This record gives sequence, C-alpha cells and structure tokens, in this order.
Amino acid sequence: MPDRGGGPTGPRIRVGRPSRRVRTLLMTLGILAVLAMVFVMFAGFWTDWLWYRSVDYSSVFTTTLWTKIGLFLVFGLLMAVSVGVNIWLAHRLRPPLSAMSMEQQNLDRYRMGVAPYKKWILLGITAIVGLIAGASASGQWRTWLMWVNGVAFGQKDPQFNLDVSFYAFDLPWYRFLLGFGFAATVLGLIAAALTHYLYGGLRVTSPGARATAAATGHLSVLLGLFVSLKAVAYWLDRYGLAVKSSDFKATDSWTGLRYVDANAYLPAKTILFCIAVICAVLFFATLWRRTWQLPVIGFGLMVLSAVLIGGLYPAIVQKFQVQPNEQAKEAPYVEKNLKATREAYGIGDTEVTEYPGKSSTDDKKQLRDDADKAASMRMIDPNVVSPTFQQLQQMKNYYAFPQNLDVDRYKGTDGKEQDTVIGLRELDLNGIPKNNWINDHFRYTHGYGAVAAKGTDADNQGRPVFTESDLPSKGSLGDYEQRIYYGEKTSQYSIVGGPQKEIDYSDDSGEKTTSYKGKSGVNLSNPLNRAAYAVAFGEPQILYSGAIGDGSRILYNRVPKERVEAVAPWLTIDGDAYPAVVGDKIQWIVDAYTTTNGYPYASRTTLGDTTADSLTAANSQRAVVAQQNQVNYIRNSVKATVDAYTGEVKLYQWDTKDPVLKTWMKAFPDTVQPKGEISQPLMDHLRYPQDLFKVQRELLTRYHVKDAETFLSGSEVWQVPDDPTNKSGSAVPPYYLSMRMPDQSDQAFSLTTTFTPNGRDNLSAFMAVNAEAGTGDYGKIDILKMPSSETVDGPKQVQSKFNSDTDIAEKIRLLRGGDSEVEYGNLLTVPLDGGLLYAEPVYVRGGGLRYPLLRRVLVTYDGRTAFEPTLEKALNVIFGTAKETPVEPEEPEKPDEGTTPPPSDNPTVQEALQEAQKAFDEGQTAMKDGDWKAYGEAQQKLQDALKRAEDAEKQGTGGPSGKPSEKPSDKSGDKPAEPEKSGEPSGDAEQAGLRTGSG
Repeated sequence: MPDRGGGPTGPRIRVGRPSRRVRTLLMTLGILAVLAMVFVMFAGFWTDWLWYRSVDYSSVFTTTLWTKIGLFLVFGLLMAVSVGVNIWLAHRLRPPLSAMSMEQQNLDRYRMGVAPYKKWILLGITAIVGLIAGASASGQWRTWLMWVNGVAFGQKDPQFNLDVSFYAFDLPWYRFLLGFGFAATVLGLIAAALTHYLYGGLRVTSPGARATAAATGHLSVLLGLFVSLKAVAYWLDRYGLAVKSSDFKATDSWTGLRYVDANAYLPAKTILFCIAVICAVLFFATLWRRTWQLPVIGFGLMVLSAVLIGGLYPAIVQKFQVQPNEQAKEAPYVEKNLKATREAYGIGDTEVTEYPGKSSTDDKKQLRDDADKAASMRMIDPNVVSPTFQQLQQMKNYYAFPQNLDVDRYKGTDGKEQDTVIGLRELDLNGIPKNNWINDHFRYTHGYGAVAAKGTDADNQGRPVFTESDLPSKGSLGDYEQRIYYGEKTSQYSIVGGPQKEIDYSDDSGEKTTSYKGKSGVNLSNPLNRAAYAVAFGEPQILYSGAIGDGSRILYNRVPKERVEAVAPWLTIDGDAYPAVVGDKIQWIVDAYTTTNGYPYASRTTLGDTTADSLTAANSQRAVVAQQNQVNYIRNSVKATVDAYTGEVKLYQWDTKDPVLKTWMKAFPDTVQPKGEISQPLMDHLRYPQDLFKVQRELLTRYHVKDAETFLSGSEVWQVPDDPTNKSGSAVPPYYLSMRMPDQSDQAFSLTTTFTPNGRDNLSAFMAVNAEAGTGDYGKIDILKMPSSETVDGPKQVQSKFNSDTDIAEKIRLLRGGDSEVEYGNLLTVPLDGGLLYAEPVYVRGGGLRYPLLRRVLVTYDGRTAFEPTLEKALNVIFGTAKETPVEPEEPEKPDEGTTPPPSDNPTVQEALQEAQKAFDEGQTAMKDGDWKAYGEAQQKLQDALKRAEDAEKQGTGGPSGKPSEKPSDKSGDKPAEPEKSGEPSGDAEQAGLRTGSG
C-alpha cells in the first residue's frame, strides 16, 4: 500500500530467504532429478539400439526410428501451426472496441487475466496439440512406408480398374491424410471460435450483429475447408466400397461392392461429392458476401441429401429391386468376390474331387497292403506325449519340454525319411534347486540337447522309440551344438561369458560347467551399458555385481517368435515355431506372413478366430500373435530361422511373387535374404505352416464352390468339426503325417483336416496340402468331396462308434480302473481305395507316475472297427488278414504290488525268476525312496534275470515234457522290455517286466 503520510513508518519486515547452501543443495537435487529422468528415457532407447546392433538388424531400428521422428515432427508441426495460426488470426481480427453489454463486461475480466500470458498460452496450446498429433502420426509409420515404397500387384479390381496396390498401399495413406485434415480443421475452428468469442468477434447475448465481418470471414473459410474435406471423403468413399465389409447372408463377412453398392451407393457418393463442392464454394464466397445465408442453406441441403440419397435411396433399391430377385442381382458381384477371395488367400488352385467315401474292393489282402502304402500312421501324438518325454528324458528338474512337441522328418537307420516327434530339453527355472539372482541369471542359462522319437512306433511298454535321447543327447541326429540358449521357454535374461561359470549338464561324474563362446548378446564391459541395463531391467545389481566382468554378455529377447517379430515388425508370426537339427546346429524355424486388409472384393477374416482350435484353447502359445488382426490377404512370404546357440536371426524370401513382401524389402533393404540362400539341409525341414492352413480351411468351408448360385444358396456350406478326442468344444487341429492322396504315387509329408456339413456330424470333405518344401507340389491343396446322396461318418461319429462299441467300452473301462486315466490321441484320417481309414492311439496314464503310455490303437474302415495293442494288429483285424483273437484288457498299473513267479520244473528258470522277483522288490523300494540310481540298477538286474530265464526256456532243459517252453512274452505278445535308458522309472517298467517273466 502507498504511504499516505502521517509520520514515520514502522520497521520493514524482511521474509527470510534460504541460505546459500540450502539453495545450492536444492538446485543440485533438482538437476540430479532431471538428469535421472533423462537417463531413464535414454536407457530404454540405448538398450534397444544395442540389441538391434547385436543381431545385425540396426537398419530396422534406424529406419523405424527416423520414420517415426519424421512423421512426429511434420504432422506435429502442421497441427501446431494450424491451431496456432487460427488463434493468432482470430486475435488479430478482434474488434477494437467491445460492445457495452453484461456479456462483454464479464469477458473483460478474462481478457485482462490472460493478457500478460497470451504468448505463453498460445505456445502451450500449440505445443500440446502438436505433441498429441505428432504421437498419433508416428504410429502410422507402417502406412507411410507402404505408401512410399508400394509395389504394383499387377492385378486390377473389376469395378474401377485400378491396381490392387492402390487399395493396399495408397488408400490407407490418403485416409490418414484426410483424417488428419479433418482434425486440424476442427481444432482450428474450435480454437478460432473461442478466441473470437473471448475478444468480442462472436456474441451470444449482446445486442447487434452476432459476429463481426472479420470473424464471419475467418470462420466461413474454415467451414469451407471442412466441407471441402468432406467432398474428398465422398470421393474416396467411392473406392472404399471395393474394400468395405458388410453383412450378407451368404457369408459372415462380405467385402466388396454388391448390387446396391454399385447401383445406389456409388452414384449417391458421386452426387454428394458434387453437392459438397458447391457447398464449399458458398462458404468461401462469404469472404465477399459477408453473409452465411447461402452457405447455411447449402450445408442443410448437403445434410438432407446425405440422408435421402446416401441412406434412403439405397434402402429403397435393396427393398424393391434386390430382395425380390436377389440371386440374379447379386450373382455378378458374388462371382467377383469368389474370385478375389480365392486369389487373396492362395486357394485359387484348390482342386475339389468327387470321392465315393466307401471302398469298392473286395480283395482284403490288397486293401491290407494298400493301407501300409497309404500313410505312415503317426501313433505318437506330439500333443499328448510331452509328459512321457519329460519323465523319461528330462534328466534334471531344471530341464523341460514344451507342452506340445513338433513333427518333422528325419532319416532313419535305413536311410529313408520318417515322421519324427521332436522336442528340445529347454531350461526351466522353476526346477532349479534354489532360486536367487546368480542361479537364475548366471549359472542356469541354457537347455541341453534334442530328443526325438519315431512317429509311427512305440515299444512293447507303450513308450516312444527314441532315435535321439540321453544326456548329452546321442542317436541318429549326429553331432551338433546341443546347448540351447534360445527357446520357447527361455523368457528370462542371462549374463554369460564372464567370470561366473555356467552349469552345462550333469552326468554320473557330477556337474559339468561351461562358458558361453558365442558372439550373441550385448557386451557389459562398458559401464554405460551396465548402467543402462540396470535401469532398463530394474536390476541395480547389474551395475556393481562382481559376477560381471570382461567378456560378460547379456542375452535377452530369447523366445524365437518374439525375436523374429522384433527384427521384422512388419511381419505376422505363426503361432508355432519348431526346432530342427540342421547340419551341426539346432535351428528354430519360424513361419512369417505378410498381410493386408486392402484387397478389393476379398472377404476379411480375423486371424485370432480362424487359427483357434482345441490346442490353442488350452495353450495360448500356439495362437497367432496378431489376435484381432482383420486381414483379407495373406502369404507365407518369409521363412525365418533362429540359431538356438547364437540367437542369429535370418529371414529368407519364400514367396518371390508377393508384392507386399517386395514393398517391405524396399523399405528395409538387405534384411531379407533371397530364396536361393536356403541350404538343402534347411530346406529338408521346412514345411507348410499350420496357421496359414487353418485360415485357408476356414475360408474353404464356403469358398470351395466356384459358382455364384451355389454360394448364394448356402447348400454347400461346410464347417470345421470340433475335436472329438476331448471336451474343449473347439475345432479339431490339423495334423501332419506322411500320406498318399488318390492321385499320388508316393507318400508326401502333408497337413490334413476334415469338414462336416454345416450343423451336421457326417463327413462332407477331406482336405490335404502337400507340406513338403522343395517339392513340385508343395502348397497344392486337394479336397476330396464326399457324395451328397450318401452319408459318410465324420470324426465325431467315428469317435462315438468307438465309445459305444460294447467290447471296446468294456476294455476301456478296465483300462480306466484304479487310478488310471485314458487319453485319446489324434484321430487320423487317410483316404484308402475310395473309403476313409481312421486310426486313433489310446494312451493310459497309470500307476503312481502320471504320464501317458500307448496301450491300444482304435482303427475303423468301411464299418468295421478294431481295438488292438498295435496298429499292425488292428489293421490285420480290420482287413481280415489275421485271425481275430480276443485280447484281454490290461489291468490298471499298480506299481506297489508284487507278483509271484509261475511254477516251473526247470531249476535254472526257477532260480532266475526268484532273482527277478528280488530285483523287482528292490526296485519298488528304491522308487519309494526316490533313489533313481538304485532303481536303474535294480531294473538292470531284473532284465538280466529274465534274460537268463528266457535262455533256459529256449534250451528246454528240465522241462516237464522235454520240449522247449515258449519264450517269455508280455500280454501283447511283443518282445521283452528293454532296460530303461535313464535312471528314472518308466512308470510301467516293473509291470511290463514281470509280465514278461511270467509268460
């Protein structure tokens, strides 16, 4: 307050200021806080750069980064300028004097309040809208790169005669620009209107004109720009009709023009475009006329036209022209959709052949011989036997196999390729003796070895016949690098190669250690790198731990699918990466797809829905990464590999004609290697991908027909049946097996599935694709269509007959006795002499060790069913080539029970069987104590004793009749059980051994 006189003033009171030391401390803390925040942001960027450089894909990082930065700056600046200029212009065009009214007096207080801060407010508003717009635009980096690098498809749409690339690459970018233009215009209009109102250019309650001439001209130009953009939108909507999705009773997701689109919407869009152009001109004309009368009338006319021409008229055409004669009206457009959809999904060359569904041959012996040639029936189900692999080949608790194993092809001892079930012994941190930071990230760093088994055979105890087993793994796969640093279960980071030794594997002599020799990962010898990873991973110990030193490298992003997706973010990754021993390395093979939703007339599908089946329902690992992606074009354009030891990622061009891949190869040069670089050993293990097959089979339920009339009638609509072997209620998964189609002379590695009529359970078709890469027929899809006049049993009906057969039901009931569980394997379908041969393995989880063993095989053909211990016996029964003898079902496993050797007059046999009983009892004791080494020794003693008894019986010395006794055998008549390869029990070994001894 000013001094108004009247004497001396009192003493001044000075507010205390912080001391210099306090001010310095606060300033230092503030600077450190800012630096910490900056370093946190820098750490994420720096670790990403280091990772991309470590995998030799730094160009992907830089191209993506600079594209995002460019879009952010350009469109953020454009939006900021658009809004800022309109605010500045509205302020500059403000009236010099405010109207005398209560409204303006109230606004005066706001004007006075913002006056000192006008520049800062302007900068703040423009910065905020610029940052938001720039961030949104940077997310369109894929759209920009596809537009600027687009390659022509060489195919034109039937309506506008434009190349497909216009819809796939150009139209999305134009729509983004249009959307950005609308946003900039609307925000500029709002900002200008508010500024005009604040400074008196617009008035709501004040007397006189509601807007000044300057405000009228400014806002009318912005409205004219908005209507102009709407005219552009109407014009682009014409082309958008070719890729528009709509409901149509003939299909769940129709894409493209129909009769009403071509004859009502298309002309309506053209008329609305013309009206919008006229309306925009009227708005611009207010700069001279200074009145909104004509523009408002024009805008009202445009809105009315949009309702009448764009909405009511098409509805009238649909009601009175299309519905009374729908098939005739829609047929030409349905044919376009059929052709485009089949081309876009790679199913255009699918061959549909009529198939009788029943055999016409009476020669049972010939049929039996043909059954062996028709397919290599895979009785070892990779989706069931993982626990068996785990129990017999896990070796250590910190190893684990995936829930679903894989099927591949390897050469057997005879030099011929055979279907093989394979899995890797990967690291499982849940099983290590003690979890701590050193153990989790320094000592337990990798898995060890591949385990493989014949796909068609099991031993006499129902276990897989391993062709590669033990630790270290040895067998038919030869010598290869067995350490697995990259795998489907390896999701944590590891620090390797430094002073801390890693546990390699264990054998009878103890633990073996190793140190990583590969060049993978990021070097941590640099303090900056250590600090960045300590921040990025939230692990401060990385910064100061003595376990990190010279040569230490950090490995992360180790799951093969995620690794490929990171180096090629423009690809969609298949849900199932699978391992293969290629030469002297284990390689993960990953199928990748290029997709678009801009293929004209091709119907869309949602990848997450079409690739779901009974396996993905329980195991999300088998689902496609892009769950909700809607696409209407897909190609398996890239085959990728990830080295299980070095983590090296290689991308190979597989589809050399795919324009989408060519576009991305232009955007990211030198990232994809040509197809010719694929080595022959790698080619031998490539296969047709499951997810692509599932997408194609879903489309083929409707698009197997080629004429519009049948398509519209819906009489030939199929469905993928539910998996009859479980209660998931989800679709049956496709199965890999080597088989021969009717038009083939030899078996080919194939991927197969079945179809049933919509809403029914009988079989309508069988579908197979040649999955063997490198062959001339690779990718050829064949469909065998069953006759419509007769019913052929589908998978659910076959399974129902299995379960309802009284003899089979009784045997299965006995198998389920005690604490045993019966589990059905894959129900395989194979065409044979006009009929269909079904085969299904039946597994039993029995005894104290809960893992499945193959106990029976269900087979049916031409109405005849067999349930036998082996596939060979079941086929013999089916075709009457061997006498059908009743086989007593095996009782449930009871590992804790002993048995009494049968009497024999042969003293040698008696002595051997007594030793066998003793060895069996020792094994049971060892199993209860968890002493697997002692259990293994007891099992060996048991087998030795049984062998001596067998030899004595063969010699026939001392037998009651003087004749050699029958050789010992188990109940199924197979050879005696071989000893376990591992020191752990098989769960059925003791029972099988005693059955052999008591034969």
